Amino acid sequence: MSSYIATCIGRSRTIISLLIVIMLTGVASYIAIPIESEPDVTVPVIVVTIPHEGISPEDAERLLARPMELELKTIEGIEELSSYSGEGSATIVIEFDYSFDPDQAVIDVREAVDTAKVKIPTTAEEPIVREVSVSDFPMITITLGGDNVPDRTLYRLARELKEELEGLPEILEANINGDREELLEAVVNPAQLEAYGVSNEQLIQAVARNNRLIAAGAVDTGKGSFSVKIPSVIESTQDLMSIPLIATSSGVVTLGDVTELRRTFKDAQSYTKANGAHAVAVELSKRKGVSLVDAINKSKVVVETLRKDYPSTVEVGYMADQAPSTIEQINTLQGNISTAMFLVLTVVVAAVGLRSGILVALGIPFSFLFAFIIVNMIGFTYNFMVMFGMLLGLGMLIDGAIVIVEMADREMGNGMSPKDAYVYAIKRMFWPVIASTGTTLAAFLPLMFWPGVAGGFMRYLPVTVFAVLVGSVTYALLFAPVLGALISKAKAPSEKLTNSQLIDAGRFGEVTGVLRYYAAVLRFTTSHPLIVIAICLVSLFGIVRWYGEAGHGSQFFTNVDPTFTGVNVSTKGNFSALELREIVSDVEQRVMEQGNYHTIYTRSGEGGLSFGGGGTTGDRVGGMFIEIADRHERDITGWEVEDLYRSAIEGIPGVTAEIQKMENGPPVGKAIQIQVTGVDLDIIGKETKRIRAFLETMEGLVSIDDTSPVPGIEWEVNVDRAKAAMLGADVASVGAAIQLVTNGVLVSKYRPDDVDDEVDIRVRYPESSRSIMQLDQLRVSTNEGQVPISSFVTRDAKPKVSTIFRQNGKRNMFVRADTAAGVLATDKVAEIEQWMSTADLDPSLDIVFRGANEEQDKSQAFLATAFSLALALMAILLVTQFNSFYQAFLILSAVIMSTVGVLLGLILLEQPFSSIMTGVGIVALAGIIVNNNIVLIDTFNYLRNKHRDWDMARVIIQTGCQRLRPVFLTTFTTGFGLLPMASGVSIDLIGRQIEMGGPVASFWLQLASAIVSGLSFATLLTLIVTPAMLMAPYAVRDLWRKFLKLFSGSDTDTPVTA
Repeated sequence: MSSYIATCIGRSRTIISLLIVIMLTGVASYIAIPIESEPDVTVPVIVVTIPHEGISPEDAERLLARPMELELKTIEGIEELSSYSGEGSATIVIEFDYSFDPDQAVIDVREAVDTAKVKIPTTAEEPIVREVSVSDFPMITITLGGDNVPDRTLYRLARELKEELEGLPEILEANINGDREELLEAVVNPAQLEAYGVSNEQLIQAVARNNRLIAAGAVDTGKGSFSVKIPSVIESTQDLMSIPLIATSSGVVTLGDVTELRRTFKDAQSYTKANGAHAVAVELSKRKGVSLVDAINKSKVVVETLRKDYPSTVEVGYMADQAPSTIEQINTLQGNISTAMFLVLTVVVAAVGLRSGILVALGIPFSFLFAFIIVNMIGFTYNFMVMFGMLLGLGMLIDGAIVIVEMADREMGNGMSPKDAYVYAIKRMFWPVIASTGTTLAAFLPLMFWPGVAGGFMRYLPVTVFAVLVGSVTYALLFAPVLGALISKAKAPSEKLTNSQLIDAGRFGEVTGVLRYYAAVLRFTTSHPLIVIAICLVSLFGIVRWYGEAGHGSQFFTNVDPTFTGVNVSTKGNFSALELREIVSDVEQRVMEQGNYHTIYTRSGEGGLSFGGGGTTGDRVGGMFIEIADRHERDITGWEVEDLYRSAIEGIPGVTAEIQKMENGPPVGKAIQIQVTGVDLDIIGKETKRIRAFLETMEGLVSIDDTSPVPGIEWEVNVDRAKAAMLGADVASVGAAIQLVTNGVLVSKYRPDDVDDEVDIRVRYPESSRSIMQLDQLRVSTNEGQVPISSFVTRDAKPKVSTIFRQNGKRNMFVRADTAAGVLATDKVAEIEQWMSTADLDPSLDIVFRGANEEQDKSQAFLATAFSLALALMAILLVTQFNSFYQAFLILSAVIMSTVGVLLGLILLEQPFSSIMTGVGIVALAGIIVNNNIVLIDTFNYLRNKHRDWDMARVIIQTGCQRLRPVFLTTFTTGFGLLPMASGVSIDLIGRQIEMGGPVASFWLQLASAIVSGLSFATLLTLIVTPAMLMAPYAVRDLWRKFLKLFSGSDTDTPVTA
């Protein structure tokens, strides 16, 4: 291996040019990488929505959901098929295996939907197929409002803004909320209808028959061809008003004679408010792989440009803007990386001198820029997972350079020239550096195959570490030796023997400083290796037992002080949209009185659906999205702000308002989700309420809800078909008559010049005639004339079904809850399971825990597999490197020590075990901690083979003393770089800011503390126990010989030599 580096040193200009090109390419890649807050993972979910006006939940399940499910479940790769059948629509959620091909999945779903369309009612609207992604969540919401601004003006401006914003290549979708669809409404005058003798059916059919596109064709006369046109499409309100209804000898009765025509909007079903004021909102979602910050900035430029032409009374606002928090998060992490770089550089310079320290430290920017090239090439965005991968790699990436530079520095101290010293260092340390980097990569490799959404979220970390470490080993084995040979100077031999020379001479008692004490420890270790190993085993076993008794439980992901929060508002009863707006406004006012918010975006009248968490509850009537005030401007934490809001919205008569926490990391919904599956809706609903009642008696649970049917009333109009037939009526005529009282009869559509979409034409009764009692007075046209429908129709009040949930063809309901601050979901799940075992629940039901608990079990199972696979890969590499099973086992023993060190850290720091954060920390530690043992054992083998006349104790002591400095440096640089975050402190040198418990430090606290505690504990043991384990075989051999001598009486005792 020395020949290639000698050649490279001889062609140093080429190597330096290559170094400059790589770093410049890295800078260009860094500038080009899109910036995001969180990884933009692919969510393996496709949603099919089938709208059908006026359909009931039961009919939606039977006529829409079930036929569609039968076709969709034939698609390959589906893991779960859920449906939500509600008033007016059915929604089917298809969850695929995470390894699915999104484009092919959409094609398969569309084909299945097209096949199923023949099985659903023709009156249903066209099914809507859409993919779900993390980027669907609005990156910013733009609100338009103002006092005394007409709704039509706000709607027009919002649609113009939507069109302009969707023209930006960065914007995926701009959704308008708070607007209403345009409508051409023909309000019937019942008295005029009766006076002219016009029936409802005549009026409806007349409009439908006079608004048709008729292809009349062309006439070919032999001397020319002429198109024939029949203008019959409604293009204006005048066209509609002139439609004839009946004609008599006295004249023609037109639609205008019996109706009042007006261009208006559909009845409001929902309302939006911005900071307490009425507004129309435009929610923006970006495309995948696009920089969030750039997309928001370009959107604001468009808004501000259009704003100049708005009326002065129109107010424009920005709600839930994610750009500031993303920029702050990135800047803070970059500042922490800079701080870690400074700390690492300080330690290295103090240990090996300024020249060598700078040479080692140059590997940091090189490795980062090299990683940026890889990250940009594979299409990753620059988010906090990538940045933490770089922070995690910061301490590891200079390990190889430290080993090479320290070895060369040592040889130059013995009088060797810089070129020869670096050639020797590469020759001696090439394979140990490759092996140590390989074992680290082997530890992170299984994490790249983490399944599911959680895996897609966490995959950015190992990929980034891979890129950083590949760059670091390239620098350590190529660029560092070349640069070192150029900038280093040969050292004049010192008259006084250095510690290095004393160690080489075996004069351990004469060394000074820390080495003197370490040499004394090693003398004891090599003299009593079995005692040292026994003490170590007892200590490790004792710590594991202690953790079993004093551990603080486990959790799925880390909890961070929130910057955003939400409020869900629920109530029971048949309320109008205006009444619901007042209910939600009351809750909103209570929240606003507490302050500590920057913006509040409120929607009322629509519950919506929250996929992945069992859907929304049937009684949800609105919600709020709250951007909490900047933490530097308030005196309390985000959790305390949530507690303030929770206290303010409790106890509202007839209303349930709960805090909806914003999730960090992979989306899983509420902490506790209990799925109750069965066939009979009544049994499922009864047992669901029992489980919820028990949860409400438990301490430590908040925001408890369920998806069981909500009490409500719906009117059921039953037609006696026999009586109706005798009078010449039927169900269709009754339905059309009733629609005149409700939403109106859709008779046709037309497209005016000033709108893009078609406008419905609806015929309905005036507002004074729209009531429940009016249903009994309705008349339909029959052979006997106008007959009241009460003659053959009965009207009954029935219990209302809100939404019917199905999963994989079976009906189900959910009971869900969040945990209070400081309460672990796993503890509460154990309590619930214990109660269920004695609760005598209906045996026909299948009850499972979903959500965070389910994801936690999956993550723990995968991490256990990943840990085992990582150990197996490392073992193969180590056996290949050292050709010894015992030495491979000895090196891997450090992994056990590091894991126990993590458990000790969790006890002392009083932290729970995070399935993702702590689990990833343990797997990462497995690759980091073995590097020290690799360096120690490689040196041990080298000295043993070179000096076969030395006794084994001297070989081990000299190995430890020689490698103490590089082992200390590699450990200290990794631990010191992460120490501030492990302490919950964010130190930003660039921004000149120190913050205790900030969101960045809090987010990474568990992962950083796991690595620091495990690394520190294992390194201390490694420096003592590894020498003891190296000596153990020879000590056992000595004991065996003494044992034989004792029983044989012969003198078989001989000194142990190499």
